[in-house]
Amino acid sequence: MSATDLPKADLEAYRAADELVRAADKDRWLAGLFVEDGERRHLMALYAFSSEVARVRDQVSEPMPGEIRLQWWADAVSGTAHGDVESHPIARALLATIKARRLPVEALLNLIEARRFDLYDDGMPTLNDLEGYCGETASALIQLSALVLANGEDPGTAEAAGHAGVAYALTGLMRVLPIHAARGQLYVPLDLIGKHGLKRETLFDEASAAGLSAVLADLRARVRFHLARFSDLAGKVPMAVRPAFLTVALVEPYLRQMERSGYPPLGAPVELAQWRRQITLWRAARRARRA
Repeated sequence: MSATDLPKADLEAYRAADELVRAADKDRWLAGLFVEDGERRHLMALYAFSSEVARVRDQVSEPMPGEIRLQWWADAVSGTAHGDVESHPIARALLATIKARRLPVEALLNLIEARRFDLYDDGMPTLNDLEGYCGETASALIQLSALVLANGEDPGTAEAAGHAGVAYALTGLMRVLPIHAARGQLYVPLDLIGKHGLKRETLFDEASAAGLSAVLADLRARVRFHLARFSDLAGKVPMAVRPAFLTVALVEPYLRQMERSGYPPLGAPVELAQWRRQITLWRAARRARRA
């Protein structure tokens, strides 16, 4: 269905989703430019939903209101919500996309459930737990995007999406470590902290700087492990769904930023200039087409 054939309310909902992603998730918004409009709107609906649940922590002052917001999304996705859910433009766009592309609701519910961790200041127990969190969020989003581009059919990309999403999400968490540290959130796994003889209570103290750098080096090595596994599988990803994986091309440039001499892990969030992101994504899209 072309945009001109959409009901006005749906068209406005998809536009709202696009605007939200452009403001809140520039990497995925830029990657979406390499997708035809008819598919792009469905990707933007997914990414806008992801942004909505990811930023709940930023919008509440304590966990309970956040729990209520996440439950509202769970009820909306599962069809058990009370009231006019579709008056919320992002929810309307998401529900239309779920129907149009026959997306598995369970994956969306699992993503919401994983985001409950964000509401609290609990420590991430283990690296395995952290990778599971990344899998339920970023990996699931890539796989759902692949389903969109495959018109709801299984493209056989679950394993590739798993490694790609974990690599992208682990990198993202390290990029915004200063923000999480400032508000007491800890995604750095406790078992990795203990491995280097550190304690959660003093992890961000100046005296722990060398140990923190070693912990982050271990995490970057884990990212590269997942990048290597994804590289092994990338050739089997069907051409039609490769745009769902484009953001993975940004992982290596982000890692290089964090590995430069004098990089302060608690300084400012790591960013790439938009022109660099656009060029990186454009080159990745060209490689994907040639392959």
